Amino acid sequence: MVAFVLSCIIAFAVTGGIVAYAKRRSVDTPTTWGEAMLGSLVVFFLMFWVYGVVPHQWLSWADNELNWRVDKIFVGPGGILESQQDGGWSPIRITYVVIRDLVAVAIYLVALGGNVALWSMWQSRGDGQSETAPERSAFGRPLVREGAES
Repeated sequence: MVAFVLSCIIAFAVTGGIVAYAKRRSVDTPTTWGEAMLGSLVVFFLMFWVYGVVPHQWLSWADNELNWRVDKIFVGPGGILESQQDGGWSPIRITYVVIRDLVAVAIYLVALGGNVALWSMWQSRGDGQSETAPERSAFGRPLVREGAES
């Protein structure tokens, strides 16, 4: 459980770092080679972590500590999902392995949605800025006319 929770915390922390950097970085700033390499490293790490480590930790936790096996049948609260084979009404027998795999699929779907949302946020980060930005000098400072009040 500790490994799964820690892997989720790391994924959220890296995602939060990307969001904070996207809000701080100006759109018109040119990207250097080093920034591009560091950004690609962070994105690759996050994708490896979210699509590889987090689902693996969930599956390991469900298999080992929770002991969700094929012979362990899910009947729901009060036995409302008990199958017809076991004397219930449901025509489907649901094992805990099926639930384990559905949770893993849900992890992948949340990761895919977050991936699309992060790329969309990064690509549209300068859309709300005003078009009348002040002129800048070669040193990057805003140009101010002599005698003009700020």
